[in-house]
Formats: sequence, C-alpha cells, structure tokens
Amino acid sequence: MLYRRFGRTELQIPVFSCGGMRYQFKWQDLSWAEIPDDNQKNLEATIHRAVELGINHIETARAYGTSEMQLGKILPKFPREQLIVQTKVSPVADAKEFRRTFETSLHNLRLDYVDLLGLHGINNAELLEYSLRPGGCLEVAKQLQAEGKVRFIGFSTHGDTDLILQTINTNQFDYVNLHWYYINQWNWPAILAANRLDMGVFIISPSNKGGQLYNPPPKLVNLCAPLSPMVFNDLFCLSHSQVHTLSIGAAKPQDFDEHLKTLALLDESSEILPPILARLEAEAIAILGEDWVKTWHTNLPKWENTPGGVNIPMILLLWNLATAYDLVEYAKTRYNLLGNGNHWFPGNRADKLTEVDLRQCLSHSPYSVKIPQILAQAHQMLGGEQVKRLSKQ
Repeated sequence: MLYRRFGRTELQIPVFSCGGMRYQFKWQDLSWAEIPDDNQKNLEATIHRAVELGINHIETARAYGTSEMQLGKILPKFPREQLIVQTKVSPVADAKEFRRTFETSLHNLRLDYVDLLGLHGINNAELLEYSLRPGGCLEVAKQLQAEGKVRFIGFSTHGDTDLILQTINTNQFDYVNLHWYYINQWNWPAILAANRLDMGVFIISPSNKGGQLYNPPPKLVNLCAPLSPMVFNDLFCLSHSQVHTLSIGAAKPQDFDEHLKTLALLDESSEILPPILARLEAEAIAILGEDWVKTWHTNLPKWENTPGGVNIPMILLLWNLATAYDLVEYAKTRYNLLGNGNHWFPGNRADKLTEVDLRQCLSHSPYSVKIPQILAQAHQMLGGEQVKRLSKQ
C-alpha cells in the first residue's frame, strides 16, 4: 500500500480508504438481533481484507445506519494504534444534540476515541453557521478533542465550491472530505486552498458518484483502455499529489481488487494518462462541439438564483456525460434525485420548464438560447420516477 501525509494531522494515510456506506445492512438504526449473520460476516471479511492490504483507514458516519454498530463488533479486535478510524456527525442547531450523537457513535464503535471526526455535510450557509457560531458544533468537537475522544477535526461537504472555500478558509479544520474526480473537477480550487492550509484531502465516492464505475458502459470502457474506467479515475485522482486518499466504498472483500491495480501505475501516470485524457476530450468534442465542451459552464446561475430552483449546471453536466460517454444510467440516477436530495444534492429537475422564465438568469451565458432546449432534451432523456437518497430508502 502507498501512504501519503494527511496534511497537518501528520497521519500517514493509505491512498485508498475503506468507506463504510455500502457494506452495512440498513441505512436505519436497528437492534443487533436484526442484523443477519451473513451480512455481518461479509462486513468483517471486508474489514479484514482492507487491513491485510494496508488500508487501515476505516471511514463511517452516524448517518450510515447500522454501519457503526456493525463495525463495533470487529474494530476492537485490531490493535488500536494500527487503525485510523473516522466517523462523521451532522451539525445541528443544538450543539448538545451534536455531542449526544457523537457519544452514540463512539458507543456503537466500541472505541475510546476516533482519530478523525468530520462535521458531516456542511452543505449550506445554515449548516456552516451551526458549526462555527459560539457554542456551536465545532466548539463541541474541540471539547471532545480536549477530552481525548477525538484526535483531529475535519468536515465533509457536498456544497458548492464557494461554500467549501469559505469553510476551508476559516482555518478551523484539519482535513476536508469533498467530491472531485474526472467527470466533475469543479472543486479543484478548494483542494488547492486546503493544501495551502496544510489540510488533509479525502475524496468522497470517486467510483460511485464519479460515474457508477463498478458497472461502466462499453463506450467508456473503450475510451479508457487499456485501463478500466475505475483504474483510470483512481489514477487521474492520485496523479495529483494534492489528493491524499480516495474512498473505496467496498461492499465485499473483492471490491478492493480492481483499485489495487492503480498502485503499480502511479509512477508512470504522466505517460499513461495523457492518451486517455486526449481520447476522452476528443470524443466529447466530436459529439458536443468544441466551443460547448470548453465553455458550456460559463456564467451559469446557481440553482438558488434560478426560477423554479432548476439546477442548470448539474443537469447540463449530466446531459454532457450521458451524450458523450453513454453514462445514461448514472445520469438518470443523479437527475431523478434532484428535488429529493435536499441540501445533499440540491435543486430541481427540468420537468416544469413551461412554468418558468429562464431568460434573465441565463442572460450572461453564451448559450442563453440553446440551454433551455438542452434542458428539455435532458428531461426527455433522463426523466423518470424520482429517486430517494439512500438514507431515506
């Protein structure tokens, strides 16, 4: 396994982390008696496999249902100093509730402390306020740190880049969990800001949110050859030294195998990646046109400033990916979450275009006439039954 310094924490963190949101039994809390034996055996086998491989960073969250409780049956069996354990607790208005929730996490994990505590989902200004205000959740997290129950404090985010930058620039956090991968590179300025402040950088869900790469379409497989799309995406991310670790949301022990192929390629990434990157860009240009590929995102309104809350940037991104790379199933899943994703995946679909006037909010876009047409095409291509977040299913 390859390790990187996780910013100011000085932890040597594996470049792959074992994320804990795919192997648990349920997204809701249950009693131990309700956990099937075969599910728990699979989880424990997955953790054993991770640690055998040197993937000693185990990441979970209070919001991941039975994940913490199930991990509590296996993590105490390892020498504590060999593990880097991260859990996450969502900021709330009542900081005392935040503390109670953390204590539940620690009890479920059966540990005396966690190495990393993330404020889970600082996705909008309200949640940032809950975190930073005097007597807020960050203050409680620092109290827990002083009590020896937490070593380092970070935050996770699905928010927009401006909010992430605002949070990073408080210089109150040791690390950040955020989205960044080949198909969505918008948060690169946030990664650079985190590096300037010597924060650890953890990439959330690069294989799932990065295109459902466990089951890629044939076109993407061909474009990424000789690598699999998953290994290409891993190599793309890790070829940037500013990135410290990628989450592998393993559902079973074998899920690590494809990712491990990346390690032997890292020293050659400067030779391996450029032909694939050129091929991907050339295909997008051939299908979508060069001007569109390079400037489609120019001066787009944020969803909260758009009539009807239509999330134009996200819908256009999904349409691009579906059209250029056949990532249709991925795009459908994400598109139909709009309207149900709350602050984790905000904004609405383009299913009510006849009821809104987008002319003013698109007045600064070079594609002000074209975009409403593409939004309609996107809804026709991707629209279906709305999807709920996993935690709500």
